[in-house]
Amino acid sequence: MQGTVYKSTGSRYSVKTASGMLLNAGIKGVLKLDNITSTNPVAVGDTVELLEDPEQKDAAVISNILERKNYIARISPHNKNQHHIVASNIDQLILLCTLKNPKTSTGFIDRFLVSAEAFHIPAILVFNKTDIYKQKEFALLNDIKSVYEKIGYQIIAVSIEKNENTEMLIHRLKNKISLLSGHSGVGKSTFINSLFKDKNLRTQEVSNWSGKGMHTTTFAEMYDLPFGGAIIDTPGIREFGLTDIERSELSHYFPEMRNVLANCRFNNCMHIEEPDCAVRAAVAEGIISPERYISYRNILDTMNSVNYKS
Repeated sequence: MQGTVYKSTGSRYSVKTASGMLLNAGIKGVLKLDNITSTNPVAVGDTVELLEDPEQKDAAVISNILERKNYIARISPHNKNQHHIVASNIDQLILLCTLKNPKTSTGFIDRFLVSAEAFHIPAILVFNKTDIYKQKEFALLNDIKSVYEKIGYQIIAVSIEKNENTEMLIHRLKNKISLLSGHSGVGKSTFINSLFKDKNLRTQEVSNWSGKGMHTTTFAEMYDLPFGGAIIDTPGIREFGLTDIERSELSHYFPEMRNVLANCRFNNCMHIEEPDCAVRAAVAEGIISPERYISYRNILDTMNSVNYKS
């Protein structure tokens, strides 16, 4: 019997079978996945083989994990030397951002997009809470759109609270497995509540003293969409630590840099102070956004001098 993991609580899993039955499952012994070492052997989105538990109704044991189409991981919140698989078998990533209450930095966005590129999963940026934006936020949104749309990323601006311009986002979700991520407080639970009137997920206001959202989702969970497809809700992420990326590879995950890398004088150019660097030349010519280049340098500075693999 096979099923798909819909929820992980660290040691127990909710698995839905092809017939729609939801089973409470544990793990049989120690599962090992080739070439993947992580703090969690089973992730939401995994297709697994199950053995029925004869002693407990609606229960099963996960005996095997089928090969993953893809997965996305981040540095484990409990061990910086290991990574944690957020979810697997994903069609697209949706990063929910806000420019106010709380503000999502472009540095955070860029780290997220680097991960999306590294794991070869398309990403869409959704800016929420436009109903509380003032002239300053709309000007910033236009600047962000001009940078990111130019390099191939789609941006959708919405007010989930006021149900404004959400049709475009819903259209992008149809018949796809979408992972929804972002800082706490950006409106993930509010959005899911708007899709499923019966879910009533717990939402929480942004902290007045810090301007940051409080965590309301503890574990990843997948929900079938009423119009086809599914959405995976993830815990609010305050920092998106990159994993499995070497310093020498980082520029390859910036699409606008990837387009000019072959023109650098040196094959191992890090685009810092090397002569005849095509990336720095493109920044000087306005082909590459200075802000994106600064993000590249900032991310590079956080990476281990040898590599950033865990």
